[in-house]
Amino acid sequence: MKKDIATPEVTDVAVAAVPRQEAGEELWDIYLINLRQEPMENILVTSQGYGSIDGVDKTTTVLRHFHQKLDARDSIKLEPIQPTLFAITNEYWISFNNGKHMLDKRFTFPAGTISEAALTELPVLDRPGVIMQ
Repeated sequence: MKKDIATPEVTDVAVAAVPRQEAGEELWDIYLINLRQEPMENILVTSQGYGSIDGVDKTTTVLRHFHQKLDARDSIKLEPIQPTLFAITNEYWISFNNGKHMLDKRFTFPAGTISEAALTELPVLDRPGVIMQ
């Protein structure tokens, strides 16, 4: 029965961690990037961090964000993130409407993957950051 249910794959959507451009600023920002040719609508984002820092289990508060619409080839800032949280896994679950269907995808930054050494030029934002697709 489950094999008969069509589950469309989410493509051309990304989440990126981007360092702030202000001098001396330590915070980074998390962005949702729509690389699709059509807008995303009724976007629900759930974020959470979990893992171990210095041998102590750490879990962040679950945050939820709602955005009515994100145009094609556009981005939106979701939330700031402190560099101390790069040592744990940070997860972003994105759900949105695509026509009559609701799609969702989980984007996971494993512990240690967000760093200055991992920066690449990001599409749409035209800034350096760490991207998960």
